[in-house]
This record gives sequence, structure tokens and C-alpha cells, in this order.
Amino acid sequence: MKLNEVTMADQLTAAGMPPQAIAEEVLLEKYAKGGERTGDEVRRRVARSLAAVEAPEQRGVWEESFYRAQVGGLILGGRINSAAGTELKATLINCFVQPVGDSISNEGDEVGIYAALNQAAETMRRGGGVGYDFSRIRPQGAYVKGTNSRASGPLSYMRVFDQSCETVESAGARRGAQMGVLRCDHPDVEQFIHAKDQGSLRNFNLSIAATDAFMEAVLSDGEWELVHRAPPSADLIAADAYRRADGLWVYSKVRAVELWQQIMASTYDHAEPGVVFIDTINRDNNLSYCEVIEATNPCGEEPLPAYGCCDLGSINLSRFVRAPFTADAQFDFVGLRAVVAVAVRMLDNVLDVTVWPLSEQGKEAAAKRRIGLGFTGLGDALLMLTLRYDAEEGRAMAGGIAREMRDAAYRASVELAKEKGPFPLFDGEQYLAAPRFASRLPDAVREAIRRHGVRNSHLLAIA
Repeated sequence: MKLNEVTMADQLTAAGMPPQAIAEEVLLEKYAKGGERTGDEVRRRVARSLAAVEAPEQRGVWEESFYRAQVGGLILGGRINSAAGTELKATLINCFVQPVGDSISNEGDEVGIYAALNQAAETMRRGGGVGYDFSRIRPQGAYVKGTNSRASGPLSYMRVFDQSCETVESAGARRGAQMGVLRCDHPDVEQFIHAKDQGSLRNFNLSIAATDAFMEAVLSDGEWELVHRAPPSADLIAADAYRRADGLWVYSKVRAVELWQQIMASTYDHAEPGVVFIDTINRDNNLSYCEVIEATNPCGEEPLPAYGCCDLGSINLSRFVRAPFTADAQFDFVGLRAVVAVAVRMLDNVLDVTVWPLSEQGKEAAAKRRIGLGFTGLGDALLMLTLRYDAEEGRAMAGGIAREMRDAAYRASVELAKEKGPFPLFDGEQYLAAPRFASRLPDAVREAIRRHGVRNSHLLAIA
């Protein structure tokens, strides 16, 4: 039985694993359109849509290849399966990050709070989730120029975003998703840590942006300054707040380890806030030479710059185990590499097929052509290979699978660059310079990128 000659249902049945009823229910509710009643019909529609941007004489070939990749283990992001090839004016992109400034309305290059709210509503209406860094918003009690009032702080505005998300229904009859990030040195960080203690902000995931300096202060039990560029009100200045040499105002000081303990206790109580190691992210970022990352998408697997997008797909690793649960069980690395190569092309095509809720998102994607290919089913695959998830052999296999997927994805993107050109902001010397992620790729892959460029600035996103 050849992989590319049978449907997924045929393969599952042959393996003694008939499709589950719940899978069919989810398919019909979330993804099937019109008269579609099977997964194969959805895959055919998606394959046809993504192949439409290929050269006319090659569309049929690529449509079949795209369909076979899905049958063979590729699971595309939900927005792609739901909207590709339909009349819906919905985005095929799962999630975005959008900027939020400190002013009510736009001021200079900064996006005002309510302008950001409007952009988020449009993005969610088209089917995308949104992540934001609220750290620019001045803390509660800060001075507001030209008024007799004090600032209400980022949490007050987050509640407005939360209510908007509750109200705006995303494309495909689902509610929006949001990520709220606040820096570990923001004066309102303790309020942020405890924001969900009473069940508020239900339409947000929350994460603290933790810096290297903060983690070093935690380890050394040092003092930690809570700062902002906006000045405090007069009574706060009288109560020990002061301005540093770098122009930032110190609102108060705390023990770093006590702040860390609050984060850990809150995470234990209700799984939030998460922690985003923001300096590590920016050091590893392939495009740190032309962008700064301050937030992630709502699920946290893809750190993104302002107006960046999550163009997602995952490889089901359990589909590549041969002779499962036996002494002869093996992982099909050749098959994995083949599906990864096709998946990269499909996700790259998504960027040309999708509807963009905002023009800024389309421009950002066109300049960098970011995609996010990941995997799922690692635990199942190891079990089928008779390897323990917590044993050295299991970890070695997981590492080997990840490396193969990484290298196959970058090689495929180089081949696409030869054919269609590299992403417009590609700079070979800077892209491959340490300590960026691309600097640690195998020598042969780095040399290919240096010679031919790479189609996609980023390729991997493991949820």
C-alpha cells in the first residue's frame, strides 16, 4: 500500500485505527463547507486553493502534491482548512501581533490605544487572534500631561480589549483569542500577575516579558526597579520615585525573587501568567537586524514583531512510524523530509492566497514571508517506536526528528528562493551572523542560504 495512492481513512482502517466519531463531528462543525462531508473533500479544496498561485501549467501537479502531503501527515492551521477555497472573506492566518501605544489616539508613529482596538476588532472579525505588548501604556497613577487626572494603567485598557473580544465574533462562528504581554519591569506588573485571580480577562492569555537582567536579579536575590518612560504624578515623586540617568522613571523597587514567587504562585493557582524570555527571543531572532519582538501570538508558540503573522501547519509524527509497537518499529525520516518540503511550499503560498485584515499585516508578511511549521504527536510516535518519553533514547529520537525537520524546512526554503526569489529583507551576512538561530544551522545549509538566499525568514514554530 503506497502512501500517495490511498485516502487517510483507508490508511487508518488498514492500521486497525478507524476514524473516531468525534473527529468527524469536529470536521463538520469547524472546517467542512457546502456539501463537504469528509476530510478528503476538505483537503482537496485546500490543495486546489493553495495551488492556484502556481504557474498555470503546474497547478494540477502541485494540487495533487498538496493533497498527498495532507494525507501523508500535514495538518494545516485551522484558518487555512476553514477558509481556503471558499467565498469567505476571512484570513487564512491564525494569529497576529499588533502594536499598542500610550496615547488614546495615534501620535506620530505610535498606534493609539483605541486605534489598536479598532485594528484588533477587524483582525478578529476576519478570523485572526491577536497578541499585544501593553508595556508602553503608562502605569496607574502616572501623570497625564494637560489634564488634572492620573493614568488608569494598562489593565484598565486590557479590560476594554477583553470586552471587545467577547463581543466581536471571529469568522467561522468562534470567539477571538488574545495574548497580553507586560514587561517584568513595568510598575503595574504585580497587578498584571494577579489580574486573573478573580476570573477577569477571560479572553486573554497572559505572559510576563522576562529580561536577562531580571532573571539575574532573581538568582542573586537582588533588588528590582519598576520603571516607565512616563513620569509619575506629583505625590508619587514625593514618595521616593525618581528619574534615572537613562530618562526612565523609577516608580518603586521590589525584591526580584519575591516578584518571581508571585508569578510562580499565580501560575500554580490558575496556569497564568506565562513567562516569555524576551531577550533570548531577540538574540535568536533571524531578523534581529531589522525588527524587535515584544509579544507573541495568543498561544505563545510564535514570537512576532508588530503586524507579524502566524502562518501555521504541523506534521503528525505518528504517521511516519513503520511497524509500530514492534521490535522492528522505525521512523520514516525520508517520508518526513518529503512532506516537510511540500509543507513549506504550501505555507509560503498561503501568504499569497490569504485575505489580510489590515494592509500593515500584508506588507509585513510580504517583506519577510514568515511561516511556522511544527509537529504534533511526538508522544504517540515515541510510544509507537517503543521508546519512553522520559528516557535518553526517547530524547535522542525527539532531537533527531526535530533536526531533520529543521534542516528539511530550510533546504526547501532555499529551493523556493532559487525559483521565486528570497524574502525582500534578506541580507545573507546579517541573517547568518551569530548568535541568530540561522547561524547554528549545519554548514551545508548555511552555505546554500549564503549562495541562493532563503524564501522565508522564519520556518519553524513548535506549539
